[in-house]
Amino acid sequence: MKALVQRVIRASVRVNDNIEGEIGHGLVIFLGIARGDSEEDARYLANKIVNLRIFANKASKFALSALEMKAEILIISQFTLLADSRKGRRPSFTEAAPPDKAKELYELFINQVRSTGLKVETGLFQEHMLVEIHNDGPVTLLVESRNR
Repeated sequence: MKALVQRVIRASVRVNDNIEGEIGHGLVIFLGIARGDSEEDARYLANKIVNLRIFANKASKFALSALEMKAEILIISQFTLLADSRKGRRPSFTEAAPPDKAKELYELFINQVRSTGLKVETGLFQEHMLVEIHNDGPVTLLVESRNR
């Protein structure tokens, strides 16, 4: 499981001109679910991300976690994080989990983050979305459950 995490001052996601999710200061998490990923991966990654010290205090740019900041979270399913572009010119997505398994783990991940008490908004699974991000820093991290 891979998550591309961006610290933002605000972000939103639209589907068919309707705002599905909107946050203020917090994190946008693009979540890619791979074949072989498990519930343990979803729990690990959710816990890891909400506890990452990537928010500033007065002394440091990386001192506080999303939990400590009471940050808002926008979670977007993004199978393209599993793209393999080593061969040819068209990326392969064979490493991405099948949609039914990916949706199950996506929803588990969302519920894990929500269980922390943080405000959580989401996009729609398997939909074309327009995501607007105002990256803060910019701070962008790739976090993977397989690299523990």
